Order: sequence, then structure tokens, then C-alpha cells
Amino acid sequence: MGKLFSLVFFVLLQLSCATTMELQGLSLVDAPQQPRVELLKGQRVSAIKDLSPEFSWQLPNHPEFYKQTAYQIQILPANIHFSAMLPSDKLWDSGKILDEKSLARSISGYEFGVGQSYQWRVRVWTQDSQQNLYQSAWSTPQLFSISSTPSKLASRYDVESTAVKPVIITKLPSGRYFIDFGKVAFGYLQLELTTDKAGEIDVHFAERGVADGAEQGIISKLHKGSSVRYYKVPLNVSQNSDVYAVHPPKDQRNTKPEVAIAIPGRFGRVAPFRFVEIDGKDIEISNIQASLVKLHYPFDDNQSDFVSSNSTLDAIWQLCKYTMKATSFAGVYVDGDRERIPYEADAYINQLSHYYVDDEFSLARHSHEYLMQNPTWPTEWKQHSVMMAWTDWMYTGDTESLAQFYHQLKAEKTLEQFEGDLGLLSTYPKRNREKEMGDIVDWPPSERDNYDLVPINTVVNAFYYLNLKQMADIAGVLGLEQEQAYYQHKAQSVYQAFNQHFFNEATGLYIDGIGSKHSAVHANILPLAVGLVPKDKVPKIINFIKQKGMAVSVYFAQYLMEALYMHKQADYALSLLTSTEIRSWYNMIRQGSTITMEAWDDQFKPNQDWNHAWGAVPGNIIGRYLLGVQPLVAGFTSFKIAPQPSNLTYVAGTVPSIRGPIRVEIEQKLGAEFTLVVSVPGNARAQIILPIALDKKIEQVWVNGKKAEFTHANGGVELEKIGAGRHTVKVLYQ
Repeated sequence: MGKLFSLVFFVLLQLSCATTMELQGLSLVDAPQQPRVELLKGQRVSAIKDLSPEFSWQLPNHPEFYKQTAYQIQILPANIHFSAMLPSDKLWDSGKILDEKSLARSISGYEFGVGQSYQWRVRVWTQDSQQNLYQSAWSTPQLFSISSTPSKLASRYDVESTAVKPVIITKLPSGRYFIDFGKVAFGYLQLELTTDKAGEIDVHFAERGVADGAEQGIISKLHKGSSVRYYKVPLNVSQNSDVYAVHPPKDQRNTKPEVAIAIPGRFGRVAPFRFVEIDGKDIEISNIQASLVKLHYPFDDNQSDFVSSNSTLDAIWQLCKYTMKATSFAGVYVDGDRERIPYEADAYINQLSHYYVDDEFSLARHSHEYLMQNPTWPTEWKQHSVMMAWTDWMYTGDTESLAQFYHQLKAEKTLEQFEGDLGLLSTYPKRNREKEMGDIVDWPPSERDNYDLVPINTVVNAFYYLNLKQMADIAGVLGLEQEQAYYQHKAQSVYQAFNQHFFNEATGLYIDGIGSKHSAVHANILPLAVGLVPKDKVPKIINFIKQKGMAVSVYFAQYLMEALYMHKQADYALSLLTSTEIRSWYNMIRQGSTITMEAWDDQFKPNQDWNHAWGAVPGNIIGRYLLGVQPLVAGFTSFKIAPQPSNLTYVAGTVPSIRGPIRVEIEQKLGAEFTLVVSVPGNARAQIILPIALDKKIEQVWVNGKKAEFTHANGGVELEKIGAGRHTVKVLYQ
């Protein structure tokens, strides 16, 4: 009877609070969405490593969520439901906290137990742009458990498996059975067969094949002399119907225990494959059922989309998106199948492109932290660790990993200890595996445009300048004001020394290094991409880069595309994105790969992987520059939408963010009219910068049907920041 009275009292108290809310003039609105513990979303997450976890949530893209003014968090043990809790239950309640922040909120006064399970929920108070006030409903509770081995390192999900059915099973004239799963994935084969007798059959599976199953598609023939994956596995079968798991043989190249990432034992050995042929030899086979059991990190296919008036561009974006999912099989970013080793430069491009196809941030952070503890040898790869740390913070708004690794970044990754009398790094020749150092410029070496490797290297020092700027930002956000000023000063000093010693006044280009007379395209691309080129020097360098074409590897294409878009070369950049030449992303599709490749073509790297995520550069370039979505303030508190669609008459895409999806849709009548429709998540601001049509004068800009004030800035038409909701911007040209 006492418990019943308590429950009635509690319900009446809640109703009283609701009545009070209405009397205060507040309106009830939708609940916060996508609750996260640390960086992990989902109804239930496990193995949270941090004993002081941080909580985040998203607010819908409705005008009522223009600004969050307060929030309230409640926590319960997992075995009690919020809907049925009693006043005597162990509820932790933050109370109403006046705070605009909705990311990485820590709590105090609650001790989480090792190995224990909990649930939490949040509600918020908001206002719209007219200062009207609202209170949200409670979010759906998220359940989580604390790891039995807590630490300060990133929490992450377990790798999962998905069974994929074939798109084709057919019998070839040879009597073999041909199976096509449509796309390459890392996994193993599950077969269900009926056989007329017991014995041994051969199962061939590989990345390369002929999609229609024609006789000439016998995959063993297609892989002779190629590094593209092919395996023949003998399989003992019993008479009548049975089910078999067919795994590849052990590959010494990617199973070295001291360096290769181990696949969880419950999955067995895996390999990348799409095509399967079954040779029954003298055994009659019938009733074949098959699945490709693929491994991948949790991936939400609905978080992003892209379509345009160029079908080639669409296919390339889809290739890059699928690459992010398919190559996540190891639970950490790896270089592909040949070694299955994380490398910093590979991981950085993987990180950027992953952010633009899924709102998943834990895999990038884990990969970065793994590499901080397991660094690789190239000089420039070490510099990418600073870039990964800075990018993690900008896209999550969470400083926890920065604080954890700041001093190691400072001591080991800026490479400041290699700075000489000129204020520039001298790092070559220092390739010593024991000391883990060596300039690489580009990979493979044949992609270096005859770069002249000298002790004081232009590419290394361009990255040094970028790292110093990023370290200044990192120090600032951590409250280290003196160190922030120190890095700002050093960055400015490197800027001056760089242009004094590397720029050739006679040619108007940057040389490869001090003492060199050669100007490789890399030595000119990277200064453009990191902001080292004075404005008056830009045109000649851009012309030089254009004359070279795609004279870099799939890795360095990241910086080529950045340099072009940053300097408003959208037309030329789009021509490279959609090129069908041999050095193009389309060539990967034409060759038959469904995951981006390690090199443009086998002829440039005969031992390349056909499953290498650093080839997925368009996955981030399309979102960051063509659609133009980039954070201005960490965690997308403020972000820009600065599209550069070139001559595309239609572009539409959804870009994930830690605050919620950002939708961008563009239609244009070239030189006459430009229409942009955007969707802004709650509690965020968007700075819109529209491209200017050449040789045209703007007649008027309209925002949501009203004439809008605008300024010419940042190389485009800049509007005042807009908040949550769906907005239509139209530009008319004279």
C-alpha cells in the first residue's frame, strides 16, 4: 500500500511540474535525439571505458531549437525503468543546468561502478529566433555499461558481421558454379550444398571477376600475376545436404602478430572477395545457397546521401561511401589487406571521409589513439597525428582526447626537435627503422614527380607550418595561453622562413627543398593547401599545377583537391573528380573494383591493394568543398555552407555531423539563377557563402522569400548566420 501511495504521489508531482510549466508560458516540444555516452550512440552500448563518461545529444532541425538555454540529465541503474521509478529508487538528477552546450557534457556527484549497467535521459529548454521559450520532452533512455577494465582511452563498438546474399548464382558451361555478391567485402563464405557423395571440392574466391558469370570469368585465370586477392580453398563435403563455413588460408603478409591487427577469433580468418566459383570435380552439386558473411564496424547507411546531375560523380561518391564501411572490418583504420597495419596518413584520409558518410566518431578517435601508441616510420605520417587530433576535436567538440595526448603530440609529433638554424625542419636522410624516421613525400616513389629529396624538405616544412597552427588552436582550447602564443609565433616564423628559402623568384614556384633547383608539383600543391602562399603568388602556382594534371598518387590527391577548392578552382577540380582517364577514381570502377584502390591503376603499383581507404578522397572532398559543409567552431556549434558546384545544374546531399544531419540542395540555371535549400540542426548556426557567377552581377538575394542583406567576402556572397530549420536561398543575376 505504501509503494502504491508513493507512486501516485510521484505521478501527481510530475503532473504538477507540467502544469507549472504551462503557467510559465512554455510550450512542450520534441525530445532530444541521438543520445551518446562518450561518442557511442544506440539504444544500448557496452564497455564504456571512462569512469567519468561524457554525454551528448542532438536537437531536431526545427525553429524551436534555435538555441538551447538549459538541460537536465537523469541517470538510473539499468534494471529500473524511468517510467516506473519510485521516489526511493536510486535516481541521480542534475537539476536544470543553464548551459547552451549539448556535446560532451560531464557530470559530477555520481560514481559509476566498474562492470555496472546504467541508463540516462535528457531534456532541454530552448528558444526560437524570436525569443519564444520551449521545454522538450525527455529523450528515449540510452542504456550503457561500464567496462571491467576502465581507462581514459576511447570507447568503441565491437566489430559486427552481416550476411550478404548473392546477386547471381549460375552454372557455367564448364560445370562450375559461379556466384557474384555484387560488391567486395572482408569476410568468409557460408555455403549450403546438396552433394551426391562425400569428397573434396574446390572453392575459388576473389576480388576480381566477370559480373555476368561468363566462362571467361574463371577467376583463377584473371588473377595470374596480380596482387588482387584470389584464394583456392579445398573443402571436404559430406553426402547429402550440409552447411559449411569456408575461410581463406592464412596469409603471412597480413597476420604478423607483432604489427598486423588481429581479427576477433570468433569470426575466423577473413579475406576481401566478391566472386566465388565452386568446382565440384567429380561430385554432383545442387541446391546451392550462399552468403558472404562480411565484417564491419557499425555503420548507418541512412546518415548520408548524394546525387547530382553528373552520374560519374554520383558513382564515385557511392564507391567512397561503401569503402568506409567495407574497410572498417578490423575495428581500426588499416592500410588495406596486404599488411592490415594502421598508418597515420591513411587513417587521416579515412577519418575525414568517414565523417562525411556516417555520424560515427569513435573509430577515428580509437585509430588516432592507437597510432599515438604504435607510430609508423615516415616523417610526414607523424605529422598527420597532429592533424588527426585537431580534426577529431573540430568534428566532435570533445577535448578529452586532446588533453590526454597533448604533451605527447608536443614532444613527438610536431618534430620541433629537428628544427635547424633557419627555423625549418631538417629530416632527410634519416630513414632508420630503429629511430622511426624517413621523408616520404608521396607513395609509391614513382608518384613523386621526380621530387628532389634534400635535407630541408618543402613538403615536410609545409606540414610543419600546418601542425604549428593546429597546436596553437589545441593549446588555446585547453587553456594553455602561453603555449598558444608560442605556437602562433613559431607558425608565423616558419611562414616567413618558408617563403624566404623555398620560393624561387625566377620561376615563381616553390622548389623541392633548400639546395634544389627542381620544382615538383607536390612542393607547390601543399603550400597552397595549408595557407603558405602569398596572394600575389597564387595564380602562377595554380597554372603550374593545372599543367601537371593528376601528377600525384591517390594519397596526395587529398591535398591537390583541397588546394584547388580553397582557391576557387571548382571547374578544374570537378574535371579531376569526374575524369575518366587512367589516373582517376572512375578508373577504379572501370577496373571492376567496388572499394577504392591503393593506386590509380596496377601499372603504377603492381602489388597494390584493391581495398585501400586512402583512395577515397572524394568521400570528404565532395562534402567539404562541393557541398561546402565544414565546421567553423568545434563540434559544429557554427559551421559554413560554402558550396562550389561548378557547372553542375543539380546537387543534393546529406552530410552527417555530431549535431545532426545537414542537408544541402542546389539547383542552378547557369549565369541566371542559383537556388540553395539547406537544413540546419538544432542549437547550431550556419554561415552561408554562395559562389559568384563569373562576369555576372547579382541582382538580388532572397532568404525564405524575403530580400536579404549580403556582403562580398571569402570569395563569395556571404549571408548572416542562420539557425535551426529549413531555409531557401535564391540568387538572381543580371
